[in-house]
This record gives sequence, structure tokens and C-alpha cells, in this order.
Amino acid sequence: MLQLFAVCALGCNAATVLVLWRGGRRAGSRFGGASTLAGIAAVLAVGATLGSLYLSEIAHLEPCRWCWFQRIAMYPLALVLVIGAFVRDRGVWRYGLPMCVAGAAMSTWHYLLQHFPDLEGATACSITSPCAVRYAWEFGFVSIPYMAGSVFVLAGVLLNLARRRS
Repeated sequence: MLQLFAVCALGCNAATVLVLWRGGRRAGSRFGGASTLAGIAAVLAVGATLGSLYLSEIAHLEPCRWCWFQRIAMYPLALVLVIGAFVRDRGVWRYGLPMCVAGAAMSTWHYLLQHFPDLEGATACSITSPCAVRYAWEFGFVSIPYMAGSVFVLAGVLLNLARRRS
């Protein structure tokens, strides 16, 4: 299952590059209106939320402190974006974009901690679930924080494009 999640993260990376390349040329006209873009971001956030719940509740991987911080950004992001998509709120980017930025920053820091555990004493983060542990290391570089960060970045790019479209 982790390999499937890793492939999805790489798909998010490819989609981010595509959206930035094509979306930047025409201000998002090829990707639909603001509510469509926010709806796609909502699907991504819900998928990431369900994936994180799978990892902790079904695969029994205990989240570390930084994983919880990322969840604190992702779970409400999913809820806000679903509600925004349901009511077709063209201004939902105002609420979602800051959560994407914060979540991407936390994911980046956590990914760095996995590479450089001495940055914050990550090995002492928790006895049962240290922040430097790599539960997943697919394709030689894709970890769980990388996966979360991929969703935060793509959702943020889509919401920024929605901002420009609204």
C-alpha cells in the first residue's frame, strides 16, 4: 500500500509541474473555474486524510509529533475544501491556501529531519515514534512526509490558480 501511496505522490508532483506549466500560460483557463480547482484540491485533501488514517488505524504505524502537525493542517483542509466545493465558494482559497502553505512547510521540515536527524534531535522526538524514522522510503526518496508535502503543494497550486480565477 505504501508503494501505491508513493506513486500517487509522484503523480501529484507531475500534476504540479503540469499545472504550473500550463496554468501559468493561460491563468488556469485550461483547468476550469475556481470552484472546479478547489473541488480537485478537496479530493486530494480527502484522499490524503484517508491515507493517513489508513496508515495509523489499519497499518498500525504510530504517527510522530511532526506527522501530527501535518495532520492538524490536512484534516481541516479537507473539511474546508469539501464544504467550499459543496457550496461552490469561489473564495475558499482564502481559507485553504494558508493551511497548504503551513502543511507544506511542516512536511518539508519533517522530510529534512528524516535526512538530518540532528537538526532537532529528531531521534529523541518520541521513544515510541521518533520523527527521523522512515516507515516508507519508496523509490529511494519518497517518505510519508514527502507524500503529504506533495498533496499540500499541489492543493496549494490549485488554490492559488483558483484565487487568480475568482
